[in-house]
Amino acid sequence: MRYVDGFILCVKKNQLKEYKKMAQLGAKIWKKYGALEYMEAMADDMTPEGVTFTFPKAAKAKPDEVVFFSFIVFKSRKHRDAVNKKVMADPKMQPGQYKDKPMPFDMKRFSYGGFEVFVEA
Repeated sequence: MRYVDGFILCVKKNQLKEYKKMAQLGAKIWKKYGALEYMEAMADDMTPEGVTFTFPKAAKAKPDEVVFFSFIVFKSRKHRDAVNKKVMADPKMQPGQYKDKPMPFDMKRFSYGGFEVFVEA
């Protein structure tokens, strides 16, 4: 059964360029090691009629931030674990090279979880 890692995060509008570079690198690395899909989706329609608890509220987005809903698709949880192990061992993912570079999003409001696909069409 397919498996999805999902993320919700806020990126400052003036750091979208930096985040896009980071996301493109992430996509390249996860796909290199076997991820089936890699998606970074930027909030667009965040005022749906009848919905009171939106992604910006859930993420506690500030006026100068954009919410991202991102996900990576794998064959299974076992496949996810194997791919992520390889990704984290990749030299481009080693934290030492990023120690002096601030993240383009607030890690305190970064949400992550692994999800077993329940319905797929």
